[in-house]
Amino acid sequence: MYPALVTWTTRNTCMALTALLLALPAVSMAQSGSSFPTSSAREIDAIVALVDDDVILRSELDLAVAGIVERIKASGDSMPPQNLLESQVLERLIIRELQVQKALQTGIRVSDADVDQALTSMAQQNKMTVQQMREVIEKDGEDFAEFRRNISEEILTERLRQRIVNGMAPISDTEVDIMLASEDLSGGEYNISHILIAVPEGSTPQQIKDTQAEADDVYERLVNGLEFASAAISYSDGQEALDGGAVGWRDLNSIPAFFADAIRGMKPGQFTKPIRSPAGFHIVRVNDYREQRQVMVKEYHARHIMVVPNDLVTPRAAMDLITDLKKKLDKGEDFAILAKEYSDDTATANVGGDMGWFPPKTYGDRVDLTLDAMSDNQISDPFQTEVGWHIIQLLGTRESDRTEEAIREEARTKIRQQKSEQEIDRTLRQFRDEAFVEIRLPGAENPSG
Repeated sequence: MYPALVTWTTRNTCMALTALLLALPAVSMAQSGSSFPTSSAREIDAIVALVDDDVILRSELDLAVAGIVERIKASGDSMPPQNLLESQVLERLIIRELQVQKALQTGIRVSDADVDQALTSMAQQNKMTVQQMREVIEKDGEDFAEFRRNISEEILTERLRQRIVNGMAPISDTEVDIMLASEDLSGGEYNISHILIAVPEGSTPQQIKDTQAEADDVYERLVNGLEFASAAISYSDGQEALDGGAVGWRDLNSIPAFFADAIRGMKPGQFTKPIRSPAGFHIVRVNDYREQRQVMVKEYHARHIMVVPNDLVTPRAAMDLITDLKKKLDKGEDFAILAKEYSDDTATANVGGDMGWFPPKTYGDRVDLTLDAMSDNQISDPFQTEVGWHIIQLLGTRESDRTEEAIREEARTKIRQQKSEQEIDRTLRQFRDEAFVEIRLPGAENPSG
């Protein structure tokens, strides 16, 4: 596998391929002073894990670890112990392999054209051609066919995660109303990081006690100065562990209640004591905080005349009519009267073409561009959209407070995001619990399914 181009996080399923595209510079870093294994170092291989019907090889793990090492060096974080890093990376490889297997079992496929498109986007993102990108990869001793396979598998897992999300019920207005009724929605946003010390399903009381002791030990290490990102990489079982535990910006309504209660009012740099949940013990750090901002939107007040080609009016006849109407307006004829008589917009014709007040994007980019170039009471030249021909008059503009509408849409988005994360995490844990996994990494625990 080619670790610099592998995404581990499930926080935002729609961004998985973007993360791949942005990761390519690490390939260039590998050309000088890199710790990537050479082909000769991989001649003698070994199996480090059995995952249902497939295996993970030592060479795959070494390459993946090398990619994470490059990322940690670039971020300036402290390097965790090698055995902890290998264990974390191997677990992510196992989860990824299970996703690939499940995707194939459920009929998800990736075509050569899909991979070609991803490679083209990746190359463009890094300001090179696909051929140049291939030369960089092969110069580092990697097989481009293997690289393509890795990209194909990443697309497979992304489509699987998207299928999981698409299977969820839509967000109801009632759910949005409940979130809006909470004071937490208007209480600003926290940028947080997270460490999870997981409790395996069906654990005994002693296992839970041991896990809590482990979480307490990690907390003490943090108190004594261990960097949070390094601790997450070394010890966290969360999906964002190899990103230093970074979760990103959240308001208190878009995270579990036990998180919200713990971090409410905390200052940047502070972190919680271990918090118990059904999944395990969590430590949450507040990286930054920002107040909610007012959303002001420029609105237009306009009226228009629209002429639409149809079975009786040819495109040329529609253009001739709109041109003739513009001449009438230039001579001083009343806009409202002409709109009532000629406009094909049934929603506005009877009120003289009055469109009322509306924000940008309501009627498309072409209308916005036209209005932005006009002054109050000016009448445009005829212009065409996919609907038909138009003449528009700008009656005025204003700044409108759309904070409430923006908050409502933001609430819906956050509910969807939170549910998506929970469903993906739940599904991945289920995959892991139900799978047969035998870890052959020396010194590692072997919780086979």
